[in-house]
Amino acid sequence: MIKILHLSDIHLGSGFTHGRINPKTGLNTRLEDFIKMLSLCIDRAVTQEIDLVLFGGDAFPDATPPPYVQEAFACQFRRLADANIPTVLLVGNHDQHSQGDGGASLCIYRTLAVPGFIVGDSLKTHTISTNNGEIQVITLPWLTRSTLLTRRKTDSLSFEEVQRLLIESLTLALEGEIRQLDPTIPTILLGHLMADRANFGAEKFLAVGKGFTIPMSLLIRPEFDYVALGHVHKHQNLNPSNNPPVVYPGSIERVDFSEEKEEKGYIFLEIDKGLVNWQFNPLPARSFCTININVAEKSDPQKAILKAIDEKLSKDAVVRLIYKIRSEQLELINTGEIHEALKAAHSYTIRPELLSQLSRPRLPELGVGNSLDPLSALQAYLDNKEDLTDIVKDMLEAAELLLNKDDSNLDLSVKQEVLPLENL
Repeated sequence: MIKILHLSDIHLGSGFTHGRINPKTGLNTRLEDFIKMLSLCIDRAVTQEIDLVLFGGDAFPDATPPPYVQEAFACQFRRLADANIPTVLLVGNHDQHSQGDGGASLCIYRTLAVPGFIVGDSLKTHTISTNNGEIQVITLPWLTRSTLLTRRKTDSLSFEEVQRLLIESLTLALEGEIRQLDPTIPTILLGHLMADRANFGAEKFLAVGKGFTIPMSLLIRPEFDYVALGHVHKHQNLNPSNNPPVVYPGSIERVDFSEEKEEKGYIFLEIDKGLVNWQFNPLPARSFCTININVAEKSDPQKAILKAIDEKLSKDAVVRLIYKIRSEQLELINTGEIHEALKAAHSYTIRPELLSQLSRPRLPELGVGNSLDPLSALQAYLDNKEDLTDIVKDMLEAAELLLNKDDSNLDLSVKQEVLPLENL
């Protein structure tokens, strides 16, 4: 069987705002994180003598990365060429200059004729010889409107009409490739696309320009033994029947907090005609940790914040602290102590959110239609005020005393103020 490593969405050079400069290397620590995860993928391919590596697109945040970022990417992928491992580099939306006009960042590897490297910047079938036999890979890069249709065809059309024409054009083009396949050897469709069953990750916010959604009917074909996808950062298999598996490996490192709960990794698979075994392999991506606390009703907001940090802080994680607070409590906050408590994080941000007095939550038991006697109403109010806990008993006793006193016991001066009002 042919052994394949399928990875995608490296985004090398992303997330610098969540890192810091490493004084030993001069590089942003988040760049080093991404390089480390990519290196672990390449290690697996080299040490276990993988027959083929499939990269599903989006090497960088955009098509013009800084030279030192390009160099870091090239240094890792050169290891595959040195090990004589064939590699397919698919062009994703972030790899395209101006969304298709002006080439793609990965095309340099074709120009340099890197041994064993194939750049997938067009819909095309590639027959690849590996140490364990031949395999067919259909490359389906990120497609834009201009890729499939002329401007004359799409002028004055609605979005829905353009979408329909795009799918029709893609269906015809893909069918042309399928009809030329050799039915005796395994086939993989390698596509950078948004399938209509996929769940978005951070790429929903990162995407440059608008693409279109590919229906699953184009992907679930008996001619395909495995469908290797890129673009969505969350690992998922869109075809539970596994006939064929339609798999997003997800990205290899967290880009931002929208991916906080997502596991990162790559796919290892073994394939033969009509038979495929695949497995998701997690990577030790840096943790992201959100500490979110509302201290608006706390008598000691500083203590509550420090306690939340102590309970939830993950060492060496990228952390964001969000605390909701009232303006009159701000003088109770010691930011120096908070910074000290967060120093175990890799990096952190602190975001206080001021609550308006008008937006403070109401108590349902005190709402309109609830007929509570005064003491019960006061009890309900005090039960929801942590900052008054120490004096609840005294306040209730004082209230009861006031309510039970007879008017005759009131101070004469009070009576004198009340009597005129009764005559109004």
